[in-house]
Amino acid sequence: MKEERHQIALIGNPNIGKTTLFNKLCGLNQKTGNYPGVTVDQVKGFVKVAGQEVELIDLPGINSIFPTSEDERVVYDFLTNTDTVNKPEKILVVVSALNFKRNLYLFHQIKDLEMPVVLVVNMLDAAKKQGIFIDLEKLGKLVGCPVLGVSAKTGEGIEDLKKMMLEKVPESKSEISNYNLSLDKEKLKAFAQNSGLTSTYAGFLQLIFKEEKELVHALSNGNTTPHKLRVNESILRYKLINSYFTEVYREDKTKASDFSTRLDRILMHPIWGYAIFLGIMFLVFQAIFTLAAFPMDWIDEGTTAIGSFLKDLLPEGYLSDLVTEGLIPGIGGVVIFIPQISILFFFFAILEETGYMTRIVFLMDRIMQRFGMSGKSVVPLISGMACAIPSIMATRTIENRKERLITILVAPLLTCSARIPVYVILIALIVPNTYIGPFGLQGLAMLGMYLLGIVSALLSAWVFKMILKSKHKSNLILEMPRYLVPSMRNIGISVWKSVSSFVTNAGKIIVATSIILFVLATNGGDKFENAETLVAAQDVKLVGDAFDSELAHFKLENSYLGWIGKKIEPVIKPLGYDWKIGIALISSLAAREVFISTMAIIYNIDSEEPLTIKEKMQREVNANTGMATFSLATSVSLLMFYAFALQCFSTVAVTYKETKSLKWTVVQFSYMSVFAYLVSLIVYQLLA
Repeated sequence: MKEERHQIALIGNPNIGKTTLFNKLCGLNQKTGNYPGVTVDQVKGFVKVAGQEVELIDLPGINSIFPTSEDERVVYDFLTNTDTVNKPEKILVVVSALNFKRNLYLFHQIKDLEMPVVLVVNMLDAAKKQGIFIDLEKLGKLVGCPVLGVSAKTGEGIEDLKKMMLEKVPESKSEISNYNLSLDKEKLKAFAQNSGLTSTYAGFLQLIFKEEKELVHALSNGNTTPHKLRVNESILRYKLINSYFTEVYREDKTKASDFSTRLDRILMHPIWGYAIFLGIMFLVFQAIFTLAAFPMDWIDEGTTAIGSFLKDLLPEGYLSDLVTEGLIPGIGGVVIFIPQISILFFFFAILEETGYMTRIVFLMDRIMQRFGMSGKSVVPLISGMACAIPSIMATRTIENRKERLITILVAPLLTCSARIPVYVILIALIVPNTYIGPFGLQGLAMLGMYLLGIVSALLSAWVFKMILKSKHKSNLILEMPRYLVPSMRNIGISVWKSVSSFVTNAGKIIVATSIILFVLATNGGDKFENAETLVAAQDVKLVGDAFDSELAHFKLENSYLGWIGKKIEPVIKPLGYDWKIGIALISSLAAREVFISTMAIIYNIDSEEPLTIKEKMQREVNANTGMATFSLATSVSLLMFYAFALQCFSTVAVTYKETKSLKWTVVQFSYMSVFAYLVSLIVYQLLA
């Protein structure tokens, strides 16, 4: 017998623990898509209840159904969709007991769509600590739908919520007077029915969203406008909420045990707040080097050992060489950085779980306004420290078109996780692993690269602010969550999802790139085919390992890969780069982290010695200068190039998708590439 499938939607305001509740219900049994904010377009999870599978859809956190931003549009389209096949059988509207009154606004909007609705009151444990008590039984009678109390963090009420998922919930009843006094009721109902909409309120929303001024004029006998309808709805809804709020909500501060306010006085101080934020970020970056040092060495040595083992084990041949000299070094060149990336995501998850990330948004709002952005730009920019792609898509929460475009254009300047492998290996090559007091030099260097990304993003935003004109100025409306003890389970899920996504996405690119690079490096023209004869003729004294080493170098230089590198070398030579680095620059357009895997493949083919990638880079000599290839000047130049260049075609594609403009996509790629080249040129010429 085929198992019955239930589909339920999860909706609520931002920062109310909705995604935490989703993780509690679904665990790792999730399918994620593209980010518009912290939550993706539609994250689907699956819950087993009494032997039946429930598909749970986590929609973006929104404050209202009115689609003034892209994430609100996602929810609006989902709820007003007339396709009955994809319509959820019930809606779980999550509200926070800590911000109960304001959250009820969205609940009443959804209830008026006349769908099966369940009201889920979250954070009851945190509310109790603040002396807040809500009569859930009376609330259910007053709002006319099932009401459940839960704590996503502790798991309280979760089993009751699961049982409710299988229970039959009747469609909610709607009163037009809750949101409309201006339009003729019968005419409004007729308009909704004729438009094929499932509720009268859906028709009301369509009139406002599509700015149907003439139709509104006719339905109201010329007494109102779409804008007035929306304003009046807000007044009527809060009047409705106020009519029963005091009956179900009680606050007794004598029973509160709250320390959030006192902590905020320190962490959100206009001076010390920024200093503490920088201190926290330094600790994160220092941990990236100190805690990950041993596992990175083990992975690096292990990758080298696996390559040597397979080379001895597998029969000689082209496919064996592809595996041992192409795929293993290429994949190992990125796998080695999993410990550091895991640590970064771990600390970011803690900052999010505790509620501190929201404080950073508030703290940075005033600064952002001066550079043509707002506090809402902070969340996308901070998420850009993981990846620029979700960062750009997260700008959907920004209503102001100018602020959104500026944020998109500068987001790739923030240091993403894909840059970490490049930064770490280059910093390790030129910065000694020593300490000045409690401060590690490598940690300070990494912090400096992140600060460089932030400063360059702000300065670029200021330039675009001067170019782009907008009369509208957005205001930041932010709900400040209470500080919470982070859930290690949620942190574990978050880190696992982020790291596995990084490895999966990078792995696909690296495998494909490794195969292409190996084929290009092991094939060539006449010189490549006659390499042994030509090398022997150059120096008859070369024998044994010396001859093999020179032969490998000659073949690589005269391969198709070497030919490509030689062609671009004149362009990059002023930056201190040789043709091998040039190949890595081109291949890393697929993804920044491919730079390391490319260098690993090239140096592995060019050398017979079983050395780690770091050791090979340290020993490499530039044929043009006779100096170490990765000297101070070249390494710093490369750091600057990767700090500013848009070395990621996926980011370019997402920019085009989000801006729907070829012009701004070209502007973004061009200004970052030119700026990266000029800064790298200046740095190298000064340090060389």
